[in-house]
Parts: sequence; structure tokens; C-alpha cells
Amino acid sequence: MHESPLITESDLTRARQDPDFRQQLVTESLELLLGELSKLQRTAHGLAQADQVREGVELAVKLADLLRRIAPGAPPAAILKTVG
Repeated sequence: MHESPLITESDLTRARQDPDFRQQLVTESLELLLGELSKLQRTAHGLAQADQVREGVELAVKLADLLRRIAPGAPPAAILKTVG
């Protein structure tokens, strides 16, 4: 995938059809989010920034859960939850 943090419509279409690419896309998104959260945490000085960090952490947990569900060898029921 490209270095741009933007996910295109073609990326999403490919991710729906290619499980390996889907995992790569989610992994890269999680890594990007964690990097941005780290920067934000170092500069957060107010309630608004703390709320942004909290929201980002919640999203990171969701992405990590998604990665576990789509990982190779994941139970079929877990994979179906990501599609539906």
C-alpha cells in the first residue's frame, strides 16, 4: 500500500476481495493511528486533547479486535462478523 494516510475507494474495494490486502490495510491503519496518538499524547494539554486521545484509543482497540478476527486461522464465525 502507499504511504498516504488516505484510504481510497479502490483500496476498500480491493480489501473486500483480498483478505491479505485487508489485513495489511487494517495493520497500516492501526500503526498510523498509534503513531498519531503518541504525538497527540505528548502535546495534549487540555480536556479537548484528552478526549481526542481517548477516542483514538477506543478506535485502536476496535482495529486491534478486527485484526484478530481477520487473522489467518481465525475461526470462520469471527471472520463473518467482519463482513456483515
